[in-house]
Order: sequence, then structure tokens, then C-alpha cells
Amino acid sequence: AGERCMAISVAVPVGEKTANRLIEKLTPMVESLRIGPYTDDKADLGPVVTKEAQARIRGLIDSGVEAGAKLVVDGRDFKLQGYENGYFVGGCLFDHVTPDMDIYKTEIFGPVLSVVRAKTYEEALDLPMKHEYGNGVAIYTRDGDAARDFASRINIGMVGINVPIPVPLAYHSFGGWKSSSFGDLNQHGTDSIKFWTRTKTVTSRWPSGIKDGAEFVMPTMK
Repeated sequence: AGERCMAISVAVPVGEKTANRLIEKLTPMVESLRIGPYTDDKADLGPVVTKEAQARIRGLIDSGVEAGAKLVVDGRDFKLQGYENGYFVGGCLFDHVTPDMDIYKTEIFGPVLSVVRAKTYEEALDLPMKHEYGNGVAIYTRDGDAARDFASRINIGMVGINVPIPVPLAYHSFGGWKSSSFGDLNQHGTDSIKFWTRTKTVTSRWPSGIKDGAEFVMPTMK
């Protein structure tokens, strides 16, 4: 139900044409999400963890509407027959979200996707660069130069290139930057080895020798 640290919560299409096409594609997908209990193998989304989490998510959705974002798909009042007291929230899709809104700045941890429109690549790149959090980010492109530039410049801990959820395999480090980081090291990979390794540093200096050539004398004990 969006309650994971790597959930995709913001999409940034570049250009109005791309943004309009993205909304057209996303709207029926969000509307058709199957919501049910975790015992339903066909469910796309389950309930959120607590009643308080449900209220918090609904409150953030309300704040987005009040701030002027367009709620394209509204799942706030979703009720599941037979589970009326369940902590369900239907899929929600926002358009025309801006960086000053709480739904952009806050980790919602719910089934809510916000679309922030950017006019240029540089404007799109600037959004995650200035965000408080920096766990994961992804770029979708057919341009290798843009992908390389994005991966090099972005100040985010885990980067995906045409990969939606950039979680690496366990032999690579897992962890974010900025407010998405906790502690001195990340998890897994080389950082986990560093955590369990005590280093030793030896500094030495040897005077220049006076030997003219090789010696083959075996030292003996006296």
C-alpha cells in the first residue's frame, strides 16, 4: 500500500506533452488497482498498517487538494465490502503538484503518486537535488549521455537508470543520502564489511642501507 521506503511517490515528466501522456496512461492504471486483504492473492494493494496511518494519509491528501494540486484519482473514501472497518486507502493520483506542497515534501507512505511537471531536464534534475530526502531516484531515458549525467550529478544514494525501484543486490551497499541516511555507514556490501572490520595502520621508515650487493650469509644463533 505504498508503505515502503523505496515506494515511488513522485513522478517528474519533462515537457507538457510528456506529462499529459503520462497522466493519460496512469489514470486508468490507478483506477483499476485491486484493493483487498493480504489473504487475497489477486490484490494489488492491502490495508495500511494502522488507523492512525490511514488518517495521516487522508490528511495529506486533503492538504494537497487544499494547496491547489489536481486530484485526478481520489481513493480517500474507498470501502471494501466485508472489511468496512479495515484501514484501506484507495489509489490516488495527483497532477500539477509543486515543491512547496506537503504532499511533495513529506514521505506519505501510502498509495499516493504525485506528478510534478518540469519544463526542462535541468529543472527536473534540480527537484531531487534540493529535496530533504535522498534514498532513491530513477531516470527513464533513451539518451545514454543524459543517463550518465544524471547518475554523476544527482545527490541521491541509490540511482536507477530505466529501473523503477533502484534496490541493488546485497553485495552492493544499500542506503540513502541526506535525511534518508541514518548512521555512519550503509547496509550490505562493502559498508557491512567495514562495520565489522577493525583496521590497523602501520607507519615505518627505514634508513638507507650500506650494502654494495647481495649477501648470502645465513645468520646463526649464538
